[in-house]
Amino acid sequence: MEPQSHFLLPHSASSELSDSSPESMTSVTLGRAISSLLSPRPKKLHDAVSRLSPLPLTSTGPASVSGSLDDSLRFLLHYLNDAARRNEPLDEILIPMLDNSLKNKDSKHGGQAMVVLNWLFQDGFVFEAIAMALVRVISTKDDRFVVLGWCTFVRAVLEYESSVTQFPMNGIKERYPDLLKILASCIPHLSVVLHKGSTLQDGYELPSRLAVCAADCFLALSEALIRKAKVPSNKAKLSDSKAQKRPVTLVALDGGDKKAKPAPESLDASNMELDYILWDHLEEVLGLVQKLLAWSRKSRPLHAKGLEQVLKWLHEIKGHYRNVKAEAGSKVIKTGILLLSSCWKHYGMLMHLEDQKFSQHYKELLDQYLAGIQFYAGHTENKDGSSETIKFFLNCLCLLLGRFDSKKFESVVSEYGMRISQVLVPQLHSAADDVIDGVVCIFKALIFKQKSPGSSLTDTGEVDAVLPLLIHLLDERDGTARAVVLLIAEYCLMSRDSQCLKEVIERLASENVQQRRNAVDVIAEVIHMSSDSKYVHTQLSWHNIAKHLIVLLEDEETAIREQASSLLPLIDPSLVLPALVNLIYSGDERLQSTASDACVVVLKYHSENAEVICMLLDCLSNLSQNVNRDTGSKLESDRVLRLIPEWSKSVQSWNFLIEPLIDKMFAEPSNANIVRFLSHISEHLAEAADVVLSCVLMHAKRRKDFSRLECQTDKSEDSEKMQQTLFEHLCPLLVIKMLPLRVFNNLDSTIMYGQLSNQGIVHDCQDINAINQDTVTALLLKSLVIFIFRTFCEFEFNDVRKLAAELCGRIHPQVLIPIICSQLEYAAGSQDIIKIKACLFSVCTSLVVRGRESLFHPGMLKIRKTLETMLLWPSLDGDEVSRAQHGCIDCMALMICAELQDPESSNIVGTKKNHSGAALRNSVLLYVINQLTQDKDLPVSESNLDDVKCTSEVPVPLSFYLCMANVLISACQKISDSGKKLFARRSLPRLIRAVEVITKSEIRAACTQVLFSAVYHLKSTILPYSMDLLNVSLKALQKGSEKERMAGAKLMGSLMASDDAIIHSISGGLVEARSVLSSISLTDPSPELRQVSKKLLACLTS
Repeated sequence: MEPQSHFLLPHSASSELSDSSPESMTSVTLGRAISSLLSPRPKKLHDAVSRLSPLPLTSTGPASVSGSLDDSLRFLLHYLNDAARRNEPLDEILIPMLDNSLKNKDSKHGGQAMVVLNWLFQDGFVFEAIAMALVRVISTKDDRFVVLGWCTFVRAVLEYESSVTQFPMNGIKERYPDLLKILASCIPHLSVVLHKGSTLQDGYELPSRLAVCAADCFLALSEALIRKAKVPSNKAKLSDSKAQKRPVTLVALDGGDKKAKPAPESLDASNMELDYILWDHLEEVLGLVQKLLAWSRKSRPLHAKGLEQVLKWLHEIKGHYRNVKAEAGSKVIKTGILLLSSCWKHYGMLMHLEDQKFSQHYKELLDQYLAGIQFYAGHTENKDGSSETIKFFLNCLCLLLGRFDSKKFESVVSEYGMRISQVLVPQLHSAADDVIDGVVCIFKALIFKQKSPGSSLTDTGEVDAVLPLLIHLLDERDGTARAVVLLIAEYCLMSRDSQCLKEVIERLASENVQQRRNAVDVIAEVIHMSSDSKYVHTQLSWHNIAKHLIVLLEDEETAIREQASSLLPLIDPSLVLPALVNLIYSGDERLQSTASDACVVVLKYHSENAEVICMLLDCLSNLSQNVNRDTGSKLESDRVLRLIPEWSKSVQSWNFLIEPLIDKMFAEPSNANIVRFLSHISEHLAEAADVVLSCVLMHAKRRKDFSRLECQTDKSEDSEKMQQTLFEHLCPLLVIKMLPLRVFNNLDSTIMYGQLSNQGIVHDCQDINAINQDTVTALLLKSLVIFIFRTFCEFEFNDVRKLAAELCGRIHPQVLIPIICSQLEYAAGSQDIIKIKACLFSVCTSLVVRGRESLFHPGMLKIRKTLETMLLWPSLDGDEVSRAQHGCIDCMALMICAELQDPESSNIVGTKKNHSGAALRNSVLLYVINQLTQDKDLPVSESNLDDVKCTSEVPVPLSFYLCMANVLISACQKISDSGKKLFARRSLPRLIRAVEVITKSEIRAACTQVLFSAVYHLKSTILPYSMDLLNVSLKALQKGSEKERMAGAKLMGSLMASDDAIIHSISGGLVEARSVLSSISLTDPSPELRQVSKKLLACLTS
């Protein structure tokens, strides 16, 4: 809504009645005089002014107002002279004039203020007072209605030659140059007004009525400064007859050595001063054009294109001339001013937002600009200058044609369309990109008849006629083709049928490389434009586009392959990913690589969209099923999954992706590709561990517990259902298995441990099966319950139980060891083999994963005692007890490995300082050696160390000693390289000495077997003890039992197979060894031992 113009004078009618002071009476009289002068018709006022011209001499007495125009004029003149001498404000005179100008802006009966002003300007003293008062109004008044009237009034004064009064304006004309110099100081104020007058709507800036008036006033002032400077117009009318006689070339701004041709006539010095004014306000001019551009983007795209080019040109001028270090008035600066003035004369005129005169002379301007393009297109002696000048005319055409509304534009096109096409088509071959760009924009407007982007073309008859010509221009790779690409792309989007797009797609299969590249460019523009919300009505065959882009990945041209790859992410992934996955498994290695790169680009583009990743997994699963069904072989899924780490780098937030991915895994528990996929992003899953575990817990709660009844029911069902149930139980554990160890290290994580790190709660957990999953939140509502409950569930699948036990081993020892300690002790007391094996598996995993951190937990000593109890149980080879005892042996062996772990590599802070003493006091290695080498039948309690009084005592069974030997053998096999030397130093001397004193041959044989394993596995670390070991083997061969002799032979063979340093060390005893072996090979009753001896003897004699 336009604001109503209404001004309040400082003194109203009421003040006349209430205040009879001289000042008040003068104000009232002045108000009557102004009212009487602004009320009559302009002709009557002009007649009154004419009767008083030339201005009457100022009288000595005060003037009075009798009601006639003559008296009012005299009074006004007398008042102005007095006010000017006293330097008083003239608001009471000017504001009514501004109000009158605004009210009668579009009226045929307006212009009274102009008549009065023209008469007053004949007095130089009065003119200067009024002009300065006008400046004060715009600089001091904040009332937007006053500023609106000011802009309207000042523009009318500046455009006095076309004023609606149609009366001579000699007073304004004579004072015009001085008026311009005074009003030029208002340019910054006008700039502020128009910059404040924008509102944002749907992402576009729209001007207020005040901003429009301020912009037009600014333009009028800038035009007046140039017009009054009398710069010879480089763009004078270029009708066909005159264009040949007025060759003027604009300066090319891209080269510092290029100069403008000398102007036909020099600039007048006084007028040049006016030109400098606009030059000095170049920043404000730039700001004006920027605002006009912002206001035109939505509704006048062609006009906006012209403004964009003008803005670019102004920046070039600023950068080229304003940075020249030269004195004002130099030739370089004058060239810049001349260039600005020459072009701004047309630019300023074409930029007006409101111009009633425009419709009267647009045809003349259109003819002039087209003639200019034709003229300079035919002169090639100065290509740079001609190109700049053609660019100027094209900018003017954009500004001119872009001003019309759709109806007027169609009328102009119907009259001038053919001529415009004839003039502009040759410019499509220009070497200047800006020229081609301007021509394309004009053609776009001509073809689409100023339709807004996104609307459909209903009448395509004219376009269909020219379309074959446009398509034909895609045959070459030049500027013309680049220009036509944009036109065809937009037509494809706006056309209701797909014929144009079909023709373009057909060219994608052309044998001509240039045709293919141009066709890809069109497709690229179509895709980029279609992403704009303006084109919501487009009907494109995206499936067809995607299919042909996929085919282009096989193109022999690298540029085409790369461009096709870059466009695929912009298309619906469901149309792209299946084909890309298939191509990744192509037999062509180059195609594999291209498809893989394209797939990564697509995934990165949709990095925050979980649906796209799920879609990729579906494509991989479908392809796997098809390959398996058709060929019976398995698909190598890593070809696709190896791309995942590269994609994962582009993901900014994993929280939005995790839940859908885990949901998919639970929905398809048997899909191994999902598990492999998650394993590739395990480190990223750790960054959002709380989200991962929350999702796992939520799904785990939804699944029913696996009870005895369900187990029995499931056993009677088919294997497929059992397998599905197995996968459902494995899913939560598989997800958690992918989390790195650092997730388990955070004891403060409530989602992982809840309150379990509180030792009071941990020690209360004596029976995991008794805990209610739905009520005990400290234990069962956290992820630990998944491990513990499944580990000790009697009716769980073996695979699930093993995985749960393994994951238990990753739990922090402060939480795990107390629970395992109580559970293992309880299981040992009841000889619950399933639970024992689960506990042992968890302890072994913990020792492997955490080493000394788990070993030196206080609860581990009690676990060791429980292991000793179980090793004392009687057993038979192959029974469940025997299997459990093998687990005990491995567990104790891993304790030894953890004990000998390099403290520097331990993940516990302060391990070396805090546990070095404990390692010696509670050494598992020394304990095992002592248990093996003690030569007494110590009594052992049958109560299994459960703190119940012994009821009977029996000797330590031989099997216990053998178990201890097996612990050492297993430790030799499992120990890391860093611990081998320490193991040898702590164990070998003790074992060597023990063999000499142990009385039982079975134990001596076991010890010798341990020494054999040590030599075999510890390699060069046994060097210091090699000769002693050789002596042990010789003694066993000479005096031992059959088992001892066999163990001694193995020990000797292992020593002989060692490295050169060990061979050299034992060389002194090899003579005796040969003698012993020779004797055994001939006399020993064991055929197997004789055979081994012969082989060893052969090695010695060879």
